[in-house]
Amino acid sequence: MRAAEIARNTFGIVLAGGRGSRLMQLTDSRSKPAVPFGGKFRIIDFTLSNCVNSGVRRIGVATQYKAQSLIQHLQRGWSFLDGRFHEFVDILPAQQQVGEYWYRGTADAVFQNLGLIRRNRPKYVLVLSGDHIYKMNYARMLSEHVQREADFSVACIDVPRAEATEFGVMHVDAQQRVVAFVEKPKDPPPIPGRPDRALASMGVYVFNAEFLYEQLIRDHDDPHSAHDFGKDLIAQCLERHRVYAHNFADSCVGMDHTGIPYWRDAGTIDAYWEANMELTKVTPELNLYDEEWPIWTHQEQLPPAKFVFDDEGRRGMAVDSLVSGGDIISGASVSRSLLFSRVHIHSYAEIADSVILPDVDIGRHAKLRRVVMDKHCRVPEGMTIGYDVEADRKRFHVSAGGITLVTPGMLGQSANHVRWTETRSMPRADAPRT
Repeated sequence: MRAAEIARNTFGIVLAGGRGSRLMQLTDSRSKPAVPFGGKFRIIDFTLSNCVNSGVRRIGVATQYKAQSLIQHLQRGWSFLDGRFHEFVDILPAQQQVGEYWYRGTADAVFQNLGLIRRNRPKYVLVLSGDHIYKMNYARMLSEHVQREADFSVACIDVPRAEATEFGVMHVDAQQRVVAFVEKPKDPPPIPGRPDRALASMGVYVFNAEFLYEQLIRDHDDPHSAHDFGKDLIAQCLERHRVYAHNFADSCVGMDHTGIPYWRDAGTIDAYWEANMELTKVTPELNLYDEEWPIWTHQEQLPPAKFVFDDEGRRGMAVDSLVSGGDIISGASVSRSLLFSRVHIHSYAEIADSVILPDVDIGRHAKLRRVVMDKHCRVPEGMTIGYDVEADRKRFHVSAGGITLVTPGMLGQSANHVRWTETRSMPRADAPRT
């Protein structure tokens, strides 16, 4: 069976209900998959783009925690698939379909949507996490799964054993068949023949559809189960069924010259800041300019970014930075930073090593360094952030790595009021006051 045919016979379900609490106030009003990333995307766009580009075009997205932002994004940006050809992205909110409880775990989220999956009659089911950043051709993993006559396959990334203590780790034999699974082990089992490396689960699973139905029903009926794929289903399947590990290096798209597959969790403020900052490098590890494997998203209709004033000490400029549509750099300097859309930076302001989310207004003479700034913030004239850690801790959240997270609430502002004000009276870049 050809890879394209296998992909057409696959249903993908994306688990996108997690909060991502380690991202602190950045997920107070949105789930982790809905967090903006890379200047114009949401984190979930990478998983969904992998599906579409791989030929998997029947997709369900299971949502739960503070899902409005995510649902709105899916409705606006992912409605281009054509239902006439049986292609779709369906939103699957927790609905207490089988009892008076919401999704109780990753396996339960899929179990509660078995009716939808069965109606689509797939031969294979692809279960995915919606909160990781990577480019992967799922069709390659699906083909390997079929070739091995596996019941269940788990995508794994090759990591140093010292780092594997934070993951679920697969112990495999020489044929890559999984013989044991250990959750966050103190002494991770090594890859055969490579004692310094381990295989960490990526939360990407391929199942034969009928096999998955049987396992989810069995898990649902087990009163002692936590209803989690990692903790419960994998462990229960190992002894009696054919479970294989798929090496991510074999299906990663666009690896750089190092040959190391790109995969990021971005689950903490430090990791989120670093993953965005990587994109400002001359040759970033994640290639967003690959026309053969585009990252799809909701595209707003915005004017081009604008840079104004060329006076000494008041020059609108951005260096080693990503700048998005609708931005106005008005007599300010931006370096090594990533600006999302509709950011207005006024004269004499200095922005360095920072990630600025959409709809932010930064006043004259403000100075920001190593900052993650949430949507809708209005930075007052002359405010300095990122230069005095102790002062910042009193007003904002400062991460273990020294990155300062700023939200409208920390500035004493209402996000709704700020957005209304901006749409009514966004100042002109060439106005005298800027």
